[in-house]
Amino acid sequence: MTTATPERSWRPRVPTLRRTASGATKVETPRRGLTSRPSSWIGALREALDRPLTTYYLILGAAALLLTIGLIMVLSASSVGAYRDTGNSYSVVLRQLTWVIVGLPAAFVASRVPHQWVRRLTYPAFSISLLLLLATARFGVLINGNKNWLALGPFQIQPSEIAKLTLVIWAAHIYANKDRRLGRVHEIMVPVVPGMLLAIGLVVIGRDLGTALVMMAILAGMLWVVGAPIRLFLLATMPIAVAALALAATDAERLNRLTNFIDPFQDFHGSGWQPAHGLYAIASGGLFGQGIGASQQKWGTLPEAHTDYIFAVLGEELGLVGTLLVIGLFLTIAFAALRVARQTTDPFVRYASFGIVVWLIGQMMINIGMVLALLPVIGIPLPLVSYGGSSLLPTLVALGLLVGFARREPAAARALAQRRRRRSSGVSARR
Repeated sequence: MTTATPERSWRPRVPTLRRTASGATKVETPRRGLTSRPSSWIGALREALDRPLTTYYLILGAAALLLTIGLIMVLSASSVGAYRDTGNSYSVVLRQLTWVIVGLPAAFVASRVPHQWVRRLTYPAFSISLLLLLATARFGVLINGNKNWLALGPFQIQPSEIAKLTLVIWAAHIYANKDRRLGRVHEIMVPVVPGMLLAIGLVVIGRDLGTALVMMAILAGMLWVVGAPIRLFLLATMPIAVAALALAATDAERLNRLTNFIDPFQDFHGSGWQPAHGLYAIASGGLFGQGIGASQQKWGTLPEAHTDYIFAVLGEELGLVGTLLVIGLFLTIAFAALRVARQTTDPFVRYASFGIVVWLIGQMMINIGMVLALLPVIGIPLPLVSYGGSSLLPTLVALGLLVGFARREPAAARALAQRRRRRSSGVSARR
């Protein structure tokens, strides 16, 4: 039987006294060397992750960094087009900053409101979302072939972005109420599947297949986390695939996107123009990029540079390092949210956290796959990074809910309470 050798670390040389055989006292300075250390760097990392507030800070820090990167990239990617259209290079980023100023208080409120109150709002929010989607399908504004915008006076909103959040919260509320009855397929299916399919159908009527795909991912994720049988997914895959192909085939532009995305250069001046220039941007970025503001593709050759294709500009200006940083930040949010879902005893928190992860990570994967020409161009923004208030506000509220879930975990709540007591005692002592 062998024993593991403890890991060792450097220690300072401290003189010690040693009595010799003749009785004399001798001063010895030990050699500079190694001493045992109780844990390795993996153990230190595990210890850091096990701290009560780690999950809370991971979500907060990753979201803040993504939002900051997003503002910088919106400024860079939109400056040329904004100056051409308005004479002010900052007009687009100022609008985005306005949405951030509105969204951050909303996220803060979402993080502090007890989730019991959130659950009381699920049915009204779901009903309002359906009404907005219905109004969009009937009276929506047609932009780039998609009728997914609704004009409300001087403002235009995209109700499908709001519906993503409401669908997650609504489904989580229903499944939390049925938590003890989810062993039966009927309880899993009704009313979540019909309700979400109704919302997806209204989005499809507006020809927004990208958003419909994200909603389908949310539905599949929610069914998986509550334990739906595998045969249910297999039975649903075929009709969904056939319906998606049929809808795509009825639109010539969308059909061209589907058939040309693998090799956009075969129709370079047509449907392949945007994905080809997106690949040019990514390829020219190299390892560290051309530098912030140095993108060449944003000078009119890359359509939707500050919205759907902002990841291409990010890759061109920040290189492989910047793109991996953004992906790593999304994965950090996913890791922290899944920790919340795994550790909580509240079924609503578990299902809502998982649904938000599926929504954000699924949308991120679709957007990046689209930019890398791994998926057709379907018009999906990159959460927290792309320009657009209709996408940014629900995303910030969803992240606010995750932060609230993390800070209400028992250990995190105790740590925050102790911090408040220390601060109050410090203020009292100074007085």
